[in-house]
Amino acid sequence: MSVNRTNDSLKAVCGASPDRLHATLALDAPVSSVKQVSPARAQALARAMGVATVRDLLQCYPLRYVDMSKVVTAQSAQIGTRCTLAAQVYEVKLKRIRSKLTLTEVSLVDETGLIIASCFNQPWLSEKITKGDLVVVSGKVEFSYGFKRMTNPLIEKHEPGEEVRGKFLPIHPATSKISRAMMKRIVGNALEQVQGTYDPLPLLFRRKYRLYSRFEAFRGIHEPVSLDDSIQARRRLRYEELFFLELELVDRERKRAEQHAPFQQTLSDIDVNRIKACLPFSLTEDQEAAVGDILARMAERYPMNHLLLGDVGTGKTIVAAFALVCAALSGHQAMLMGPTEVLVSQYGISLGPILDACNVPWSTIMGQTPREEKEAVIAHFACGDIKVLFGTHALFQDDVVAQDCSLVCIDEQQRFGVEQRQALIAKAPGADILSMTATPIPRSLALARYGGLSLSYLHQPPAKQGGRSTKVCHFSEEGIAYDALRAALSRGEQAYVICPLIGLELPKSTPAEQDEDDDASIEYAAIEWGIEHDAIGDTLSAATKHAEILRSQVAPQASIALLHGKMAPSEKNEVMRRFRDGSIDVLVSTTVVEVGVDVPNATVMIIEDADRFGLAQLHQLRGRVGRGSLPGQVFLVSRSRAPEALERLGAMEKTEDGFALSEMDLSLRREGDIFGDRQHGASPLKLVNVVRDKAVIEAAYHDARSVFETNALMEDERAIVMQELQTLQEMRNQCGSLPANFAVAL
Repeated sequence: MSVNRTNDSLKAVCGASPDRLHATLALDAPVSSVKQVSPARAQALARAMGVATVRDLLQCYPLRYVDMSKVVTAQSAQIGTRCTLAAQVYEVKLKRIRSKLTLTEVSLVDETGLIIASCFNQPWLSEKITKGDLVVVSGKVEFSYGFKRMTNPLIEKHEPGEEVRGKFLPIHPATSKISRAMMKRIVGNALEQVQGTYDPLPLLFRRKYRLYSRFEAFRGIHEPVSLDDSIQARRRLRYEELFFLELELVDRERKRAEQHAPFQQTLSDIDVNRIKACLPFSLTEDQEAAVGDILARMAERYPMNHLLLGDVGTGKTIVAAFALVCAALSGHQAMLMGPTEVLVSQYGISLGPILDACNVPWSTIMGQTPREEKEAVIAHFACGDIKVLFGTHALFQDDVVAQDCSLVCIDEQQRFGVEQRQALIAKAPGADILSMTATPIPRSLALARYGGLSLSYLHQPPAKQGGRSTKVCHFSEEGIAYDALRAALSRGEQAYVICPLIGLELPKSTPAEQDEDDDASIEYAAIEWGIEHDAIGDTLSAATKHAEILRSQVAPQASIALLHGKMAPSEKNEVMRRFRDGSIDVLVSTTVVEVGVDVPNATVMIIEDADRFGLAQLHQLRGRVGRGSLPGQVFLVSRSRAPEALERLGAMEKTEDGFALSEMDLSLRREGDIFGDRQHGASPLKLVNVVRDKAVIEAAYHDARSVFETNALMEDERAIVMQELQTLQEMRNQCGSLPANFAVAL
C-alpha cells in the first residue's frame, strides 16, 4: 500500500534539486522498490511485520544494540555476567530432546578458549551457521558440565573479512523468511534510496531542540557509529512522532469547532449555591476545583472534551450534576449514560432531587423500561420537554433523538468501547463531552497525556471513610479469606463474594454479540480469558456453585443471595434492596456490582479467580467495601502461579490509587490506537513511551498548537508540514483505522 503524495509543495521546496525530490518521494514508494527486496521478500515483510512502503521498512527500528568496543574473550568472560564475544564456529550439533523440544549446541572458539551456546527450539541455526563462520555472541555466561555456556544468546553471523571489533551493532527484527543479516542489508539499501530526503520538521523546532535531520536520524538509528549517535537519532524520531500526533489532535479539535456552532453554557452563582444547598455534605476542595474547571470549559467557544478522574467514593457524580444543570438552565439538553441498570437507577436517587430543586425535568430509559413508558420518554425528550435523560445502552437506540443536546456525560467510561461512546456522541454534534472514571483505560489516559482532552482529578472523598486493605491469597490459602468473612458476619457486618462466571459454562458469545440492554452483556468485558494459562482445568469459580458452597459449608447460618446480569431487573432490584437494608448477609455476585452499589455495612470482599480480571476492574470492585466508617478487607484469590498474573495482583496490594494503577496498566498494556478503536495494546507510535516521555509530549503539544495559532512558520514550511500530516492520515486510513473526521472520543 503506497500513498500518492501531492507534489506541489515538495516541488516548490525541492525544485532546484531533482535528486532531493526523488529521494523524498521514494520514502512512500512500495518496499519492492528497494534493492534485494524480491516479490517473495516483499510478501514476507508485509505478512510478518506489516511493511508495505520504504517508510515502513525504515521504521522497523533495531530491537537493541551490541557494543563491539566492549568485546571480551572466552577466557576473560566472567561467570554470572552478560558479555559479548567475537568467535569462530567450531562445531554445530542439533539434538532432539523430546517432541517439540530441540537443542542446538554451538561450540565457539577464539584465541583464548572455548564457550558453548545452548539454543533451545532454534533448529534453523544448524542451517544458518556452519563450522568456520565468524559470529558475535552476546548473553549471560554460566558454568555447567565443565564448560562456560550461554543459554539462548544472541548470535549474529558476519561476512568473511568483515571487521567486528569496535562496531556498534544494531540487532534488527527478523522473520522466519528474512534473517537479521538480510534485514540489515535491505535497510541499508533503503537508506541509500532516501538519502537527501526533505525534512518535514520545521527548522525552527530542529534548532530549538538541537535535533538531527530526518535522514541523519534514520542513519543514526539503523547504522550508529556510537551509543550517543543512536540516542540522538531516537530523540529526533521520538519528537517527530509526537509532533505529528499532537498536530493531528489539534487539527481535529479545530475542525470540530468549525463544523459545529459551539454551545457557550453558563451557570450563575445563585444556581451553583442552589445545588450545593441540596447536598448533605460540603464539597471537597477537589470537587470545588473540578466544578469550576468544567463550568469554565463549558463557557468557552470550543467544545469541551473532559475526563473527570476520581477513585470510588470521591463524588464524581455530584460534580457531573453541576454540568447537567448548567446545560439545562442554558436552554439545552443533556444525556448521562451508565453501564448497568443498577447504576442508572442510582442516578435517579442521587441526582434526581438536585435536578428537581433546580426545576430541571428529567427521566430515565433502560433496556427493561416498559414499552409504553419508553416511547413516552423518547417522545418528550425529542420535543425538549425532558432536559436531562439518564440511560444505559438504551440511549443508543435510533429513535432516541435529542432536540438540542449540548452535553454528553459518560459514567464509568472504561466499561464502554470507543465505537459505543462515539455512537452516543454522534447524537449531539458539537456538544461538550464529560467522561468519568476511577480507572481510565490506557487509551483515555494516553489522550489526557497527549493533550487531546482536559483532565480533573478528585483525590479526597466527601466524608471520612474506613479505608480498606487488600491481600492476595493463593487458592490453597482461601481459608484466611473465609475466616475474615465469618468474623465480619459475627460483628453484624456484610460481605461480597465475586465470581467470574454465572454458571460453570464459559460465555458463548462476546459482549458485543449479546443484548446491549442486558447487564450481562458487559459482565465478562474485562475477564482476560486465556492469559497466564496454567493447569487449572475447568475450575473457574461460578457464582451459582459458590453460593451453594457458602450455604452448606462456610456460613450455613447466614442469609446468602445471588446476583447476576441474567436476572430480571425486578429480581436484581429486590436483591439489592434486601442487601442494602441488611436482610442479606452475603451477596454472591458477578461483576454486575462493579459500579453503582453502595452498602456502607459491607466490609469484606472475596474475589475468586482474581487473576482473570484486569487491574481497573479489580480496583472498581474493591471500591464497594470500606465506603462507610468501618474498615474494609479485600481478598484476591487466585489459582495461578504465573509470574505475570502475580505481579499484576501484587500491584493491588501496593496502592489504593486508581490513577497509579491506570498508569501501571498503561505501561503494561500500552495505549492502543489513539485514532482508532483499540483501547489498549500496541501503539502506532514506535518510539514513544507515554509514561516516560512526559516532557517531550508537553513540548510537542505546545509546538503543534503554535503551528495553527501563530505565524512562526514560513508558508512553504507550513505547507510541507500539513502535507506530511495528510500523508500520515492517508496511511492510517488505508490500514483500516477510523476516518479522519472521526471525533477522538475518550
